[in-house]
Amino acid sequence: MQSITTTDGAEIFYKDWGSGQPIVFHHGWPLCSDDWDTQLLYFLAHGYRVIAHDRRGHGRSSHTATGNDMDTYARDVAALAEHLDLRDAIHVGHSTGGGEAARYVARHGAGRVAKLVLVGAVPPQMLRTPANPGGLPRETFDGLRKELAASRAGFYWTFPVPFYGFNRAGNPLSEPIRMNWWRQGMMGGAKAQYDCIAAFSETDFTEDLKQITMPTLVMHGDDDQIVPIADSAVLSAKLLRNATLKVYAGYPHGMCTTHADTINPDLLAFFRGG
Repeated sequence: MQSITTTDGAEIFYKDWGSGQPIVFHHGWPLCSDDWDTQLLYFLAHGYRVIAHDRRGHGRSSHTATGNDMDTYARDVAALAEHLDLRDAIHVGHSTGGGEAARYVARHGAGRVAKLVLVGAVPPQMLRTPANPGGLPRETFDGLRKELAASRAGFYWTFPVPFYGFNRAGNPLSEPIRMNWWRQGMMGGAKAQYDCIAAFSETDFTEDLKQITMPTLVMHGDDDQIVPIADSAVLSAKLLRNATLKVYAGYPHGMCTTHADTINPDLLAFFRGG
């Protein structure tokens, strides 16, 4: 396996295929780099170098008991970018990975990043606070923690249903997609995934977004049941200096999987644009 070892001893697994302009993919919770397989193959075939890592505590990376927070996630990406000497890179983050990508770009990406894409991403902040009254109540995330601690396997069996919109009329359940989601989730460490719920819900990315100057595409489904669009993509597009907001009618949180035939060409058009 290809991996790097961080300064605190965590091993970060990564895939690095092809040549050309690099695209770095940041996966959502509680998944791993395998969630990007369709995109990795698509953009590899279009002449890009494609890179995807398993966040610490997830997939094949170390199942860490510490460091499961956005600052550390971003530093891990910075270590990977330095190890691979990535320049002119495009970073694509889905869900929790969108927060990771935004923090990395804002704090560590100078001289290395060309463009950013946030897909169904958690910024600016998911948790309801006095400064973020449109966010979700803490009880929502306490519920996720309770279910994970009680039966991670059972919780991960049911969570893909709203994740992919399989509970909507006309969108039948795909057992292969559900099984692949479950497989990825169960590969990770329970402690790290538990901690990551606080990382993706409580972290405030407002200042990160304000600092990002490169072209950024914000993509979101308006039927996202996991990260509601009104308090995420709509606000992020306003905070970013150079953003384009693209809303997909009826698309779910996991639209990169369910609607890859639309999402991938749209990403390609953004990558190739001026």
